Amino acid sequence: MSDLRELLAGLVSDVDAVFLFSPSSSFYESFENVDDALVVVVAPENSVGAEEFVELPLEFNDVTSRVRFGVEGAMDQELVDDGDEIACAVKTFDEDIDTVMRVKANNFSPSGVYGLFVNSRAEPSVIRDVLEVAVELGKKGQKGKPVGALFVVGDAGKVMNKSRPLSYNPFEKSHVHVGDPIVNVMLKEFSRLDGAFVISDSGKIVSAYRYLEPSAEGVDIPKGLGARHMAAGAITRDSNAVAIVLSESDGLVRAFKSGELILELDPEEY
Repeated sequence: MSDLRELLAGLVSDVDAVFLFSPSSSFYESFENVDDALVVVVAPENSVGAEEFVELPLEFNDVTSRVRFGVEGAMDQELVDDGDEIACAVKTFDEDIDTVMRVKANNFSPSGVYGLFVNSRAEPSVIRDVLEVAVELGKKGQKGKPVGALFVVGDAGKVMNKSRPLSYNPFEKSHVHVGDPIVNVMLKEFSRLDGAFVISDSGKIVSAYRYLEPSAEGVDIPKGLGARHMAAGAITRDSNAVAIVLSESDGLVRAFKSGELILELDPEEY
């Protein structure tokens, strides 16, 4: 009769790394003497004193997104290579780690999501909420038609100073925040009109219909991208904001930070 441990041993045999997602101190300590695989902790903070650590700025709702982010962060830090086999120990149903899955690093093609969330001025949960609005718009469009949109997130005071209104600001006297389902519907509705949305570090929608006016001189964006992407690159170079752009022409979602393109993804594949 087969031994259950033998049957499941293949799940972790010959892996190049073990990723522990938000482990307790005692759970992490049990891995300290592992010498045949790299042990990496992925968590909001390095409370266990791990030598190899990837910051997880927020707990993604689903396990796949959590693992994707951890793997991409580790690749960004060159802790693992493209073809490495990784055993991921995560929390799924309980407060303690209860699930182990095996993935290849190249199961998740680098998207730039890690760079978008880490070391940004705006709260990570706000950036996630805006990204999800852009992705959903990319999948469904506006009334079945492709739509473009530009969201500038963080450092709202400076962004407002480097822009001007194109029309009446429907959010001028409101105190609504991105992430609220009703507010997200409003964002999608207003996205069909010209101008950028300006969103504060904490997620308050400061304005819609803003014409961004930073100088585009010296901003280098890939060929084929238009004025909306140029404005996104320029405003993030001149402020501490990040910009998330949905392209009407090719349907891709792109993000800019410090004047550079850091993310490009297909909403249908995200």
